[in-house]
Amino acid sequence: MHALSPLDLAAALWFLLAWFGFNLLIDISPLRKKSLSHAMDVHRRGWMLTMAGREVRIMDTAILSGLQQGTAFFASTALLAIGGCFALLDATDMILQVAGDLSVPVSTSRALWEVKVLGLMLIFAYSFFKFGWAYRLFNYASIVMGSVPERNERDAEIIHEIAKKAGELNVLGGRHFNRGQRALFFAIGFLGWFAGPIAFAVLTLAVLLVLLRRQFASKARSAVVSGQYPSLSPAVKSGEYTSTGSSNPFT
Repeated sequence: MHALSPLDLAAALWFLLAWFGFNLLIDISPLRKKSLSHAMDVHRRGWMLTMAGREVRIMDTAILSGLQQGTAFFASTALLAIGGCFALLDATDMILQVAGDLSVPVSTSRALWEVKVLGLMLIFAYSFFKFGWAYRLFNYASIVMGSVPERNERDAEIIHEIAKKAGELNVLGGRHFNRGQRALFFAIGFLGWFAGPIAFAVLTLAVLLVLLRRQFASKARSAVVSGQYPSLSPAVKSGEYTSTGSSNPFT
């Protein structure tokens, strides 16, 4: 840690505070219910309950398959990024020499450079684990979705209960996928550290502001929240299901 200046430590602390603070804001704080992610959670639950009332569910399986494929793509991307970080570690001396010749504002300390690369690698490793677990959760959701019986085979209460389980797995998969994506977004802010602690702090702030706008003030949020499921029960909207025994999950 002797390679890190007080300014480097302050910038790194600000980065961690911004990243994990944003996660707490979106996933735990009372403001989460006003976020785009929460609005999509409502739609995920509503989707599974609507699926339970359909006789043909090919469209639902196709959508879930698309979610899995997208998650697998990001997991593969995170692995490739980790491999790129190993390549940076192997070529540290050459990169520092080239940067010095071109007057690129990067650290000339080998130890500090390696600390930065290892930090970037940890971020990509975190995102890989999140994407990998999200992929598994979407897989579990598809299995539970396949176990939802048709309406003429079981009573409405049993169908509703199994659909709720599929919905919750879908929501959990979406949350872990979102956390993996946030890690990739904040990795962009982390790249600023290679240009110095001030650039690191400024770029982290820029990423944070972009993510906050997307969650609370974007056109996407307005489109999703506006008039979403007007007849959906308050229990589903809040994520707290109640079994009514009705075949209509939106009453």
